[in-house]
Amino acid sequence: MAKRPNRIIVKLGTGILTNPARNGLDRPQFVRLTSEVAALTKAGHHVALVSSGAVGAGMMRLGISRRPEDLPGIQACAAVGQSRLMNLYETLFAKHGIGVAQLLLTHSDLDSRSRYENARNTLDRLFEHDDVVPIINENDSVATEELRFGDNDRLSAEVACLARADLLVLLTSADGLMRSIEEKGLPVPIVRDVDAVAHYASATKGRLSVGGMVSKLQAVKYAVAAGVPVVIANGRTPGVIAQAVAGGNVGTRFLARRRS
Repeated sequence: MAKRPNRIIVKLGTGILTNPARNGLDRPQFVRLTSEVAALTKAGHHVALVSSGAVGAGMMRLGISRRPEDLPGIQACAAVGQSRLMNLYETLFAKHGIGVAQLLLTHSDLDSRSRYENARNTLDRLFEHDDVVPIINENDSVATEELRFGDNDRLSAEVACLARADLLVLLTSADGLMRSIEEKGLPVPIVRDVDAVAHYASATKGRLSVGGMVSKLQAVKYAVAAGVPVVIANGRTPGVIAQAVAGGNVGTRFLARRRS
């Protein structure tokens, strides 16, 4: 039996999709990242995005300079921004002859056996189409978990497991899991035990972000335990997605447990 195409989940964090100076989405970043994903798709891979950015897009539309601290305010921004976010993805992927599909999920969807199977079946069916990129986000207008804690890190790990992915790529504003300055501050290249490197993590995050390296390591631990390897890399480095998929020396690669 022929091996199925590689399934790759790419998580795009708020920090690499927004321009803090302009308090909105960073369009040049979207152009480059969608081009890289389109190239992988045309090379025969099946790629799905777990994308942040809806709250930032809504803030820009509503003229809000600081991320709201109250939940209704955050959810209002997400409700306004989600359509703007998807419209941008649709426009940019269309230039490559690729369509997009939107999936809005909550953790409760993935905790329910029936809804979990429904989500998996939908994603499987979408992957049967070589010219469609599923774009997944937390259903921010009704959910609370990712808005407060994970910036979609945990969701991306759950989606990777749901999709039986071959690789999860977490793109952030760091070059990977960074060593301390005393150790020259270089990224850790390969990790076999997440707990052994947890002391390198920092909860530092951007003004528009809600995650951090601690959140990412928690997501990594979940994914590798289920047999999905993970790469954390800098989403502002050109070609980073292709390098991560090809096994190149980029970011930090976390090895997964062998699937049973």
